[in-house]
Amino acid sequence: MFNILFYTPEIPGNTGNAIRLAAVTGAHLHLVEPLGFNFSDAHLRRAGLDYHDLAAMTVHPDLDAAWGALDGSRMIAFSTRGTKNFADVRYAEGDTLMFGPESVGLPDEVQDSPRIDELVRIPMLPGRRSLNLANSASIAVYEAWRQNGYGGVL
Repeated sequence: MFNILFYTPEIPGNTGNAIRLAAVTGAHLHLVEPLGFNFSDAHLRRAGLDYHDLAAMTVHPDLDAAWGALDGSRMIAFSTRGTKNFADVRYAEGDTLMFGPESVGLPDEVQDSPRIDELVRIPMLPGRRSLNLANSASIAVYEAWRQNGYGGVL
């Protein structure tokens, strides 16, 4: 399956929705600290509903630890700075779909890292700042999963 990597997420509801996304798709959610919330946050629990026990999730103390744990995984970073359409990527099982914090997206030094294999964007109308983090992750995971036959679920 695929990995979802949230670099320093800030809003508990988005991470709760990503937990739910991981549970229903079989993706593994990776979170990089610092987090803008704690796991007792009511918004996180409400958004994740009862899917927390069904989702694979790992919290990493920093980005280097996350990248170490995901060594060998192709790193596809999503950014409004990306020039390649996310749907033009041929996704493979084991790929990591990486997203930045809600307020600022992925920092330049992360986007410019040699660890990033693809820098892609989700198309939007001009003059719009960004999509919601959980929505972006859902769009990306479902495109990757679709390209791989939904793991035979359908």
